[in-house]
Amino acid sequence: MAATLSRAAKTRRKAVLGADVTIQQKALVAGMVVTLTVGMPAVTRAQDKAVEIGKQEYMTACASCHGEDGMGTGPMADLLQIETPDLTRLTERMGQGTFPMWNTVTLIDGRSGVRAHGGEMPVWGDRFRYEALRPDNPTDGAEPFMARPAELLTLGRIMASAYDLESSQH
Repeated sequence: MAATLSRAAKTRRKAVLGADVTIQQKALVAGMVVTLTVGMPAVTRAQDKAVEIGKQEYMTACASCHGEDGMGTGPMADLLQIETPDLTRLTERMGQGTFPMWNTVTLIDGRSGVRAHGGEMPVWGDRFRYEALRPDNPTDGAEPFMARPAELLTLGRIMASAYDLESSQH
């Protein structure tokens, strides 16, 4: 018996995969599956690198208000009209036992209209995107299959910051 798919099976397969899925997208998904199943040490190294990059982002963008230790004691904290929160206790404050990743990303980004600490926190999403769109930024547009490289760079910086905060929870 030949190993062929019936017409109904092909239709179901096409519906699951999507008719407009490109070869590049299929290759990307296949690569992600291989990385996740075979390359767990590589994934762990990538997460460690994200935390390292996030720490650099934190020291540049956040430490002046939140302090190097994340406890809200940065040199600019006294100049704010609100109490600067202790970022090492986000998981504890949420009371769910897990780090509030989505909430943290949304607050760091700031472009969704949800403002952290009453509006005093900068909108880092706009600032990071502006930096990514600078004409002298050689990475913008470097990958032709990526529709929005500046947005990807922006979200990458925000996610790296959130991963760093997640790693600093008490």
